[in-house]
Amino acid sequence: MRRFTWLKGHGTENDFVLLPDYDGQAHPDLDPAFVAALCHRRRGIGADGVMRVVRSAAAGIDSGAEWFMDYRNADGSLSEMCGNGVRVFARHLIEEGLADASQPIPIATRDGVKVIDVAGDQIRVDMGSFVVGEHSEVSVPGHRWPAREVRTGNPHAVAFVDSVADAGPLAEAPGFDREVYPDGVNVEFVERRGERHVGMRVHERGSGETRSCGTGACAVGLATALADEARPTADTPVRYRVDVPGGTVHVEWTADDHLILEGPAVIVASGEMEWRA
Repeated sequence: MRRFTWLKGHGTENDFVLLPDYDGQAHPDLDPAFVAALCHRRRGIGADGVMRVVRSAAAGIDSGAEWFMDYRNADGSLSEMCGNGVRVFARHLIEEGLADASQPIPIATRDGVKVIDVAGDQIRVDMGSFVVGEHSEVSVPGHRWPAREVRTGNPHAVAFVDSVADAGPLAEAPGFDREVYPDGVNVEFVERRGERHVGMRVHERGSGETRSCGTGACAVGLATALADEARPTADTPVRYRVDVPGGTVHVEWTADDHLILEGPAVIVASGEMEWRA
């Protein structure tokens, strides 16, 4: 039996269990089975992933940022980055008085340091640079589409479809080219809804279909801009609205080739738990 503090938060319904471990003593070794059990929606708290909130020094991370987001997928596997997660992580720091919302907040991740800015209920994160790679294909039963490789901390395969409903139930991972994505991939299905406005669904590796995906929204915004032949200027970023099943986020492509993710992030519950699994 173990006793610990937990919180539950979400960004456009991409939900997470946060485990405060500021000095690295409470959860020094997150067992994948424990993470998967916490994320189980019937046997645990239920979430798309788990974030250990720990100081970089306590985690052995030499980043220049005080805090490190130790993020795990719902199946317990490590993830390089989570765009919605890092915004929820920042919301927790702010609410606990561990970060100043009036100043930029650097947070270390496995994809480098991300900088957060807060504007009311909207949290903006500079996701950094990206890589645009191979063309390949993704598939679900009865459908196959060309896809664009975009790496925004995590690998993504972005497919444009007539309707996001065409992706079907997404109970299983879509088919993809394992030579392009040997470590798995998040697959986004994208439909156009207006000028610089798209909708998407996503199947995340290690988590299944989720209500939102921050790195995926960034990949979708960029892939759509490239398809539209839109380019940022020094004065004007390219900005897209991305609707996800859990709400709306905005993605900006800046002149210095960074992607900015903007959207809400909230903490909805907290408690103490005696884990008896």
